Amino acid sequence: MTKRYITGAPVNPSTRVLHANVTSAFHNLRTDANVTSSSSTSTTSGTLTPDSQHSETTRMADALGVLSVGSLAQINSGEQLESMVLQCVQIKPMASQQGQERYRVVMNDSVHFIQCMFAQQLNWVMHEGKLIKGTLVRVKQYQVNFVKDKNILIILDLDVMEEFSEQKLGQPIALGNPEADVKPQPGNISGDNMYGKQQPAKALPSRTNGATTHGSSHGTIHPIESLSPYAHRWTIKARCTHKGDIKTWHNKNGEGKLFSANFLDDSGEIRATGFNDAVDQWYEVLQEGNVYYISSPCKVQLAKKQFSNLNNDYELTFERDTQIEKAEDMDGVPQVRYNFTSLADLQTVEKDNTIDVIGVLQEVGEVGEIVGKTSSKPYSKRELTLVDNTGYNVRLTVWGKIAQDFDAPQDSVIAFKGLKVSDFGGRSLSLLSSGTMNVDPDIDEAYKLKGWYDGSGRNEQFQSHANTMSAVMASGAGDRNAYKTIAQVRDENLGMGDETDWFSTKATIIYVKQDNIAYPACLSEGCNKKTVEVDPGQWRCEKCDKTFDRPDYRYIMSVNVSDHTGQMWLSCFNDVGVQIMGVPANDMMALRDEGEERKVTEAFAEANCKTFVFKCKAKMDTFQDQQRVRYQVQYANPLNFSLESKKLADLIQKYSISDNNSLFM
Repeated sequence: MTKRYITGAPVNPSTRVLHANVTSAFHNLRTDANVTSSSSTSTTSGTLTPDSQHSETTRMADALGVLSVGSLAQINSGEQLESMVLQCVQIKPMASQQGQERYRVVMNDSVHFIQCMFAQQLNWVMHEGKLIKGTLVRVKQYQVNFVKDKNILIILDLDVMEEFSEQKLGQPIALGNPEADVKPQPGNISGDNMYGKQQPAKALPSRTNGATTHGSSHGTIHPIESLSPYAHRWTIKARCTHKGDIKTWHNKNGEGKLFSANFLDDSGEIRATGFNDAVDQWYEVLQEGNVYYISSPCKVQLAKKQFSNLNNDYELTFERDTQIEKAEDMDGVPQVRYNFTSLADLQTVEKDNTIDVIGVLQEVGEVGEIVGKTSSKPYSKRELTLVDNTGYNVRLTVWGKIAQDFDAPQDSVIAFKGLKVSDFGGRSLSLLSSGTMNVDPDIDEAYKLKGWYDGSGRNEQFQSHANTMSAVMASGAGDRNAYKTIAQVRDENLGMGDETDWFSTKATIIYVKQDNIAYPACLSEGCNKKTVEVDPGQWRCEKCDKTFDRPDYRYIMSVNVSDHTGQMWLSCFNDVGVQIMGVPANDMMALRDEGEERKVTEAFAEANCKTFVFKCKAKMDTFQDQQRVRYQVQYANPLNFSLESKKLADLIQKYSISDNNSLFM
């Protein structure tokens, strides 16, 4: 039999002796099998025949020839191997922590066995049944760590060699000190004694694909994705993509300060936080855009997802002896990495998710201020409006210093990383404190958006995500963007249940009720309550306890709309009323007060025959002791003919049309 060792790595003498003993044992096994084969005469069905016994022995010998015999002893002695072939002899799922599925596996090289843990990206081999007990695997990327007196192999990447699936090969013993006197384990390794007995080692090597060495001061550079609480000694080379402000806290346990920064390499991103002394030591050292070597001791722990928008299960905490050094060589370290979501797809993103967005800045609001409910501290905010080439716009809020210093010009392209999705008052976005903003970034998506906007985008009309409440997600099945006909709304009994139902319908206004189209509202910002004329020219708001010389009229209208399946009454409020009538309610009431009935009549005539996409909610209401379904418009968008044409074209393409008769090239 051919002796198999890992190419490119020296083999120590003790490993050669172990391999020779195993090879000799299998040679004797094959010889015994041949003798048995020549003397056996059993042909009973279900009994091991001489031919099958010989075939089984040959297969086991072939599997041993593929196995990287003695490789576990090599990595234990400090050698770094490009890859190794091991046999899986036990699989056991670990207790789930915070919904994270992990597996513990025991691997065998016929001489030693070692406990292993699979990285989460390898869970698919379990789900698809690729890895079973006895299967051989080629380990391509790994880390060896020493944790709680046990050797642990963290497997990051592997190939399953499905052509080999055997009984356990050899009589392996637990991996420990080479000099340790460890008794051989029985054929079936129990879970309670799978680690064996070994003495603590000083440090175990680690090796990952793509790892590089930059001098003795940095050692082996590990990718960010390989970091875990089991890592013992490591160094990463990563770019600081974001550094947050210094924050302070005061509570019954004392006071302190902290800051956080995000780091990126070509394998992933990770968040790091420094407290108190670490703030003084590292805050001024770390600058966005620069590349740094960061070396342990540095605590790796489960990420606090409420404070981080990165796709990493772990985060770092700077310790007193953490080493950070600026890297002069920035080659091989990428810039900020984005995973953009289009504005049209925001309706498919669940509330509170964190996303990246790129868009053209259409509007910039003034800086405002709100007071926190719990802290009672003032916070600066600014509202922005973004559009993109999917035909949608969205309201985006920036906070704090970014809001105060915001100076990006209108029509510029801005890429945002770390936006929180909200559905309060409509689909909107908010830039988290750990998020970043890049004006006119040098990326392909930005150039594509800029070309579209300069060519035709600035003249387009955009649909809004306003008032796309979370109830829509809970209420309906199917496509939330799909329109319902008026007949469908009635046939599906929308609004007849206990919950509010939401729907969109494309309909044309055929009549607007002309009596009681508006009410006198309070002039106080954000109030909108009805005022009462207590004296001529004196309008009083009971809520604000104020009196004004005039009210602010706001629309409250009933309109009858129709499509090809029927008609229905819709209730509309001020914003929708302005879209329908084309003028504010104050102007309409002024025309009536001045006796301009002809102009009033013309305004109502102009409102008829306008077509909108109405976003409505349907809810049971009681009026004059009678229950009825009330359809209330949340917002109305004029038809976007480009989008409507695309929807119709997509609908036509769903029909079976031969290529010869197709209108589509």
